[in-house]
Amino acid sequence: MTPSDNSSQGPPEFVPEYNKPDAPGIHMNFDNTVSIYHVVAAEDDFETAAHDIFALLKETQERFPDWPRVLYLDIQGHLDDQGRFENEMVELQQEFLIAAMGKFFKALALPIIQVVNPEKQSNDIPDELVLQAPNTPLPEETRWPKAE
Repeated sequence: MTPSDNSSQGPPEFVPEYNKPDAPGIHMNFDNTVSIYHVVAAEDDFETAAHDIFALLKETQERFPDWPRVLYLDIQGHLDDQGRFENEMVELQQEFLIAAMGKFFKALALPIIQVVNPEKQSNDIPDELVLQAPNTPLPEETRWPKAE
């Protein structure tokens, strides 16, 4: 294998078609994927947006069990004086959606980036979303994934 040959990794097992729905909500697609389209309103904060997206994820899993999911996200407002996303909306996209929740989607189409999950999508979705302040230890009774 030559240094420029990275074919051993190969492409992800499945790459969904990017076809953003016309309206927010949950949409079944022709390629047997489900699109979740959510718009964060200007008056929504991080916690509201996170809970709204999590509720859509839960509903999607109930209606279309284990189908590949693509999340489309738009954000209204939430820009600073230089036209960049406020820190709260950067955190929503980078830390919450990509780092924490990304494994529950096959792909994420976010305002800051579009990514495909190279791993198998996880369908083991927690019963509830528990948010807490950064750098706070997780309480054992609500920790997820639960220790075996």
